[in-house]
Amino acid sequence: MTEPAARRLDVICLGRAAVDLYGQQLGGRFEEVQTFAKYLGGSSANVAFGLARLGSRSSMLSRVGDEQMGRFVREALAGAGVDVSHLATDPQRLTALVLLGICGRDEYPHIFYREQCADMGLDAGDFDAGYIASSRLLAITGTHLSTTGTAAAVMKAVGLARAHGTRVVFDIDYRPVLWGLANAGDGANRFVASATVTARMEPLLAHCDLIVGTEEEIRIAGGCEDTDQALEAIRAASEATLVVKRGAAGCTVYPPDGGPIVVGGFGVEPLNTLGAGDAFLAGLLHGHLSGDDWRRAATLGNACGALVVSRHGCAPAMPGRLELEDFLARAASVPRPDLDPRLTQLHDATTTRRPRRDLYVLAFDHRRQLEQLAAGAGQPLARIDRLKGLVADAVERVADRVPCGDRLGVIVDDRYGESVLQRMTRAGYWVGRAIEIPGSRPLELEPRNHSGLPLLAWPAGHVVKCLVFYHPDDPPELRLAQEERIVELWRDTAALGRELLLEIIAGGRGHRVDEHTVARALRRFYHLGVSPAWWKLEPPAAAAWPHIEAAIAEHDPHCNGVLLLGLDAPEAQLRASFERAAPHAICRGFAVGRSIFGQPARDWMHGTLDDAAVVVEIATRYERMIDAWRSLRP
Repeated sequence: MTEPAARRLDVICLGRAAVDLYGQQLGGRFEEVQTFAKYLGGSSANVAFGLARLGSRSSMLSRVGDEQMGRFVREALAGAGVDVSHLATDPQRLTALVLLGICGRDEYPHIFYREQCADMGLDAGDFDAGYIASSRLLAITGTHLSTTGTAAAVMKAVGLARAHGTRVVFDIDYRPVLWGLANAGDGANRFVASATVTARMEPLLAHCDLIVGTEEEIRIAGGCEDTDQALEAIRAASEATLVVKRGAAGCTVYPPDGGPIVVGGFGVEPLNTLGAGDAFLAGLLHGHLSGDDWRRAATLGNACGALVVSRHGCAPAMPGRLELEDFLARAASVPRPDLDPRLTQLHDATTTRRPRRDLYVLAFDHRRQLEQLAAGAGQPLARIDRLKGLVADAVERVADRVPCGDRLGVIVDDRYGESVLQRMTRAGYWVGRAIEIPGSRPLELEPRNHSGLPLLAWPAGHVVKCLVFYHPDDPPELRLAQEERIVELWRDTAALGRELLLEIIAGGRGHRVDEHTVARALRRFYHLGVSPAWWKLEPPAAAAWPHIEAAIAEHDPHCNGVLLLGLDAPEAQLRASFERAAPHAICRGFAVGRSIFGQPARDWMHGTLDDAAVVVEIATRYERMIDAWRSLRP
């Protein structure tokens, strides 16, 4: 196939864009599933998402509804780097939903809620020649041939692609239920013979450069219930390269000239085969666009499929390039990718963490200190809620005044700051949320030490902040108890896709802190398998920074970085710590609390500052801290 000239996009994915709701109870009857996890779904959206994770420039051509599910689909795609300029919002139709279950080996029931859904409202007026011509490939799916309106849009897009040198990829994507050939409860059925479906697909075949399908899908496209005969029928109509997906056995590529290329699969233990085909196509297309031959491109596709089948969900399981390369290098020794620590760390670090950048965080999760302050001022504890609302006002005031408002964040608790948490979350700030019981040593968590269920109720964007008073030379019984608690918390956050910010305070407990102490603590947690997205540390001495950088680089080069805490230090002392930290790239800013709000809060509690004045004073101190950091940052 001739390569078109350089273009803005690699692949336009035309087709289904939906929300997948995966049952979280595994191995039982679908009727008994209690809770569902929400993911991006729809075959075309999954492929676009997978391509973007691998580094290809994908775009989504479809529609979503004008409601929360549609906005979720749009944000999920855009967050992965997919171009959504042609993902239209349909004012009349709802975003499609699919309910899916994992009920046992080869038993994956799913129910499609696609009656008059938004992506089937795609119209030939939703795109033009310039858009189609901007891409190297146009990837279309069979589902959108199932109605006359969407079929007309598909054929217009294909015609424009042929006219402008954009190659056409046909993902057969045959679901009988979506053609009205199976009842709603039989969504998992992958084959019902239909001359009508074959006739709809036949005119398209001659215009394709690549046709991809399972054996069942090849049979429907070729109009024969024998796979070899179906392949012959497709070949008679098309000069496209044909790819037959064969599940765990791999795939076979049939170029238009030359014999078949058999590419073996990977012997992983599957959890969920749903979405494996979408992952395969993303890997195949990425390899092909990168200049790989068909054997190598198909190997990438098989590897992407193997990684996805080992995990819950499809889109969130899609690998990034580093994870894919690591798996390919060790595939023979990784029968359970979902249990492999290195793959898990790479997946979490490169796909679920938000991009690393400097943050300016005002931490006011203080509970014990503010309780003491309120008691000393003779004020009821309810005043703490009011104070935290005023601190949030100060953050918003600074956000309106400084040019880096998108880097502002807060660390809050839900004991006295629940309304502030909701407010800051809705406004889009970076939000850290405290989980430790203040002052506990050994560490205790609230509302309970087994944190999985409570964390499930937190908004997904909340960063789990945990402070532990920890020195690597603590008595063994204390040290092991704290480590066990942190390991449990890490496993919970990782399982739920939450970022963890681990704050370590090593000083002030009778042990000497030297230039190696903090790095030793970090290495200890890394050796236990704990790889938090963020570290929050006491301002280290200048000699300690190289050791901290080395520990993080060795064990988690994708770590978002270190935030400096304040410990109620005076501004001049904090500025000195900024001067030591700013030259080190691993330090990504600060998360300071009482050094900013401490004195104004005391004055407010004692009645010498009113509400307006305390907001101004806290905002002024906060802005001064931001200016200090930014002035020192190379």
